[in-house]
Amino acid sequence: MRADSTITDNAVTITSTRSLGTDVSLIAFHCPGIAEHARPGNFVNIKISPQNQPLLRRPFSIHNVEGDTVEIMAKSVGCGTTMLCGSPVGAELQVLGPLGNSFTVDSPEFEIALLVSGGIGTAPMRFLEKSLHTAGKKVCHVIGGKTGRDVQTAGLTNCFIATEDGSEGFEGTVVDLLRDKFSYFSESRSAKVFSCGPNPMLKALAEFCKENSLPCEASLESIMGCGIGICYGCTVELKKISGSGTTTILLCQDGPVVDAERLLF
Repeated sequence: MRADSTITDNAVTITSTRSLGTDVSLIAFHCPGIAEHARPGNFVNIKISPQNQPLLRRPFSIHNVEGDTVEIMAKSVGCGTTMLCGSPVGAELQVLGPLGNSFTVDSPEFEIALLVSGGIGTAPMRFLEKSLHTAGKKVCHVIGGKTGRDVQTAGLTNCFIATEDGSEGFEGTVVDLLRDKFSYFSESRSAKVFSCGPNPMLKALAEFCKENSLPCEASLESIMGCGIGICYGCTVELKKISGSGTTTILLCQDGPVVDAERLLF
């Protein structure tokens, strides 16, 4: 859990916005307070409008940090995200962060990082890729979507694509592609999987990693109101770290990144 002293609530101004198609936008804002302390896997909670609608903040993975600029990837799926994706340069937002825990890039020991994502699950992957390169790791992205229109690769390198309809890359799911090409991706060297995407994908991926004794971290998504453990709106049930049975965590505090072996779906 991040120390509270590093979390700040910031009035920011959008400095750039770029459409990636299929209702997905990259939105950047200047925020030194968040940029200084952000780690790959962290998220921010954004109050999109000063009005009461939408009332609750929306959580977004930190997509990238460049100097004092923070970038998020947002998909228009409801009134709040539609407003955000349509916000022009110069629009003001209230942004709380950085929140949550982060991906672990140095444990256990590994040589190759397999970044597996589906749809908007690529959101945290650019920031993570940069951190892994800094740590001297080789990075391979394995990205899936229902169609080619659902695949996002902005700012990513060494990408392999799977689409369920075969419109781009490998025909099948992202886990099908990983299973088919695993020896090629891993180069028979020690590997670790980092993942983000829809729950069915994460479940199948967790099973694959367990079968192949691969360490895997998964970034989960949830509706969040406060982002700091007050509203209890983001409870997630997981397997206990040791022993049998399950336990419940607040994803905003003990997540969003968890050991994939603990997932229950």
